[in-house]
Amino acid sequence: MARQIVVNAGISETRVAVLDGGVLIELFVERRRQRSIVGNVYKGVVTNVLPGMQAAFVDIGLAKDAFLYAGDFIANLGEYERMMLAEDEEADIELDGEDTAANGEGGERAEAPPERERRVITPIEDVLHRGQEILVQVSKESLGTKGARITSFISLPGRYLVYMPQVNHLGVSRRIHDAAERDRLRQLIRSLRPTGGGGFIVRTVGEGRGEAEFGADIEFLVRLWQQVQARFAQAPPRSALHEEGDLVFRVVRDLFAADVEEILIDGEEEYRRALEYAEALVPALAHRIHLHAERESIFEARGIEKEIEKAIRRRVWLKSGGYLVIDHTEALVSIDVNTGKYVGKRDLEETILKINLEAVGEIVRQIRLRDLGGIIIIDFIDMERGEHRGQVFRALKRALGDDKSRTNVLEISELGLVEMTRKRVRQSLHSLLMQSCPTCKGTGVVKSAPALTAEIYRKIQVATRDISGQEVLIRVNPDLAAYLQEEESEGLEVLQRRIQRKVTVQGAPGLHKDEYEIITR
Repeated sequence: MARQIVVNAGISETRVAVLDGGVLIELFVERRRQRSIVGNVYKGVVTNVLPGMQAAFVDIGLAKDAFLYAGDFIANLGEYERMMLAEDEEADIELDGEDTAANGEGGERAEAPPERERRVITPIEDVLHRGQEILVQVSKESLGTKGARITSFISLPGRYLVYMPQVNHLGVSRRIHDAAERDRLRQLIRSLRPTGGGGFIVRTVGEGRGEAEFGADIEFLVRLWQQVQARFAQAPPRSALHEEGDLVFRVVRDLFAADVEEILIDGEEEYRRALEYAEALVPALAHRIHLHAERESIFEARGIEKEIEKAIRRRVWLKSGGYLVIDHTEALVSIDVNTGKYVGKRDLEETILKINLEAVGEIVRQIRLRDLGGIIIIDFIDMERGEHRGQVFRALKRALGDDKSRTNVLEISELGLVEMTRKRVRQSLHSLLMQSCPTCKGTGVVKSAPALTAEIYRKIQVATRDISGQEVLIRVNPDLAAYLQEEESEGLEVLQRRIQRKVTVQGAPGLHKDEYEIITR
């Protein structure tokens, strides 16, 4: 289906929605004061080496030191090349961080090497030491309490190619399926490869392109790498040597392909910049960029705001009446499929199969839209028949084929569980738009009024044991104040007799449901 890209250029943030057949499938958000750093190249300084973890911390000028795993350091270049290609120059490759430096909007995937090749030989303490200056690139945003993940295997994305200056191998995106076209692209890139070498991956939009387009891309990327190297030699430590373009630029470079029928932008400045980028990168498609000049909000007009609201809810309804429940935990994301209002027409197994198959499409859409990453557990409704489990699993694999982030999916179990992982590069939509409730601290529950009352009574008895005074003031949320005065009047009288002081309850609108203050005077 033809795609549309809708850009909402706000004052504090820019939002980009990707619609496929009118359905929202991806959402990208970039805030003015929180630009993404994925793809940025820095001159870092090693602050600590951890042999037990085979990792190091590197200061690149951010609030938190970045994390460098031993397998991501350039000293292991020989192992890295063998890991990617298993000594086969003709094999397709997969970058460690398939999103390249494209911030997740246009990552390319190529066939992965055998798992046995994924190993690190050189101990990190033999190649890194404190105070050492190294060239690194951010491969993953800082998430939660963790610093950014970095690598010294640099990858620079162009319009049609991804350039990897430290290796000498060629690859083609998995999304280009035609064998003859893949061979043509390899031969073409091999003939254009500069004398100094370097590796290249042909991006999906490179399908059908010729010498002129690839030649211009190679020239630009090689020049960019030379500039990065020159800056490294001259710049002070903790300096940014190369920064990725803003979200509007990355959209034009990474997402604007022949299957995109329109890019609609509601900001005049962003519209002009997008037009300039398109005329430089993909002039044949520049006429498809349009300015939204209507008074109504562009996201409201396209129904996108409602979809975003749904994307942060715990429950997602299916058209059949079934529904999904999506929960975020510290270690993983769980997705539970339920029959809901759907009762089927014939036998139970067919009803379950239909709901599970319908759920597959919505699950993958929600995973991409919410940008869920790490470990994901999907709990399908239990299926007795093995062929039904196989049918649902194959449908899930097909649906994930359009996802640009790398996924690994295990066979569906007899209990209907699917374990999968998805590469996490940036914050999920949930963590980007939401924060933990200051009252419940993210638990989803608060203490009940009887439990809080008993707790307050205990605290007062302890507080007044060795302190003289005539009155105790309890400041609580107005709802709890009403409960104490109406339901606990007898309990307050008992408390006053025990501590032999007057007890006053005061409602304080500024306090949360389970907050209270005890003042003795």
